[in-house]
Amino acid sequence: MKNGLFGLRRPAIVGAASAALLLGTSPAALQAQEVSGELIILQWLGGTEAELWADLQAAFMEANPGVTVRELVVTGVGDMRGAMRTALLGGETVDIIINTWPAFRAELADAGIIQPIDDAWTENDWSTQLSDSWRTLGAIGDDTYGLTYTYGNRSGIWYKTEHLENAGIEPPQTWDALIASFDTLKAAGHEAPFAVPAQFWAHSELFETLLIRTSGVETATALAAHDIPWTDPAVRAALEKYAELLAAGCCASASTMLASDWDAEADQLFLADNRNYLLIGMWMNTRARNDYGLSEGEDYSMFQFPALGLGHDDTSMVDSKELNLTTNGNNPEAAIAFFDFMLSAEASEIQAGYGFASPSSEADTSLLGPVQQISTAAVAESQVQFVLGDLLPGDLVDEYRVQLQRFLQDPSDAMIDSVLEAIEAKAQVSY
Repeated sequence: MKNGLFGLRRPAIVGAASAALLLGTSPAALQAQEVSGELIILQWLGGTEAELWADLQAAFMEANPGVTVRELVVTGVGDMRGAMRTALLGGETVDIIINTWPAFRAELADAGIIQPIDDAWTENDWSTQLSDSWRTLGAIGDDTYGLTYTYGNRSGIWYKTEHLENAGIEPPQTWDALIASFDTLKAAGHEAPFAVPAQFWAHSELFETLLIRTSGVETATALAAHDIPWTDPAVRAALEKYAELLAAGCCASASTMLASDWDAEADQLFLADNRNYLLIGMWMNTRARNDYGLSEGEDYSMFQFPALGLGHDDTSMVDSKELNLTTNGNNPEAAIAFFDFMLSAEASEIQAGYGFASPSSEADTSLLGPVQQISTAAVAESQVQFVLGDLLPGDLVDEYRVQLQRFLQDPSDAMIDSVLEAIEAKAQVSY
């Protein structure tokens, strides 16, 4: 990245973390002391996920009565990176940043806003709780910046069990079975089988899983790094498959898709019974259980994206959320203690209670519900690729999503070419 989207590089580091580093005392060593004072966490999560964080913070404060956790809450719609940039550039000081975008992590590191946690990793022996693959997931080059605390399957399709049962069909295991189910579900009284929320970002979910199912995770990795152009035939093949879905009558009208975000389409599936399938992340489990009051594994479930038979059906998209340690926070010792707490059995149990899986070896997977167990088993058996949109530079991901909105309005061959050429033109200036 040239100068980062923050428009600066490596400003002078201030605060207690900087003082510790300059004096040769790592934040991990500071954690050995009794922690106290105020711990500030940049918080952008909403709904039941915000409730989860309230419980996690309360449990941490109970274990560390000298610490008071305060959230700096930022709000917005869609991708929250813009709101987070605004807060950080506005001079807000926090100790911990909750992050889910590897590309944003790179921005933060390039701007000198976050620091590596390798010393803390070693001194707290986190390798006994997180495998090397999770450490690699949070790394930039040879430096570790992110501590993963939860992860999710992004190639699972959610459904309401009574919809499929009443229509007399099983969860589709193949592409042809998926296509064939559309007319059956419509005949059973449902408006449109697939929920495709295209107002902000969620319409890219189908494309990204189709990309790895048609061409493999290596292609997605190369595309994210711009080692291949967006006009590559492999990328076009994924959009052609997406066009097949649309031609088969998978979805509502383009205007309806463009007017809906993921939560509104989830309502259409689970409350209004107008949709049948939704490809979205594991936060849907929390919404289904807590917001809709549904019984996990009974009222709803999920199946992994159907097989296309192109040699890449053992692939899955995944996401994760991580903690980043800032360079100018006033309480690095409490921050490191919080990182350590998030790998504990207690924190894993709290997450499981909300339907979230922890990568920590301290986690008891038997506490997970039946749908979450389906999800984690599918990921364990897959070659995984991190969500493509979260790997792209911020200006490119905006163009990517806008162009996919154009495609939904006109999935013709000519439009596919136009869309990919436009994304590639933006990519040429984004790397």
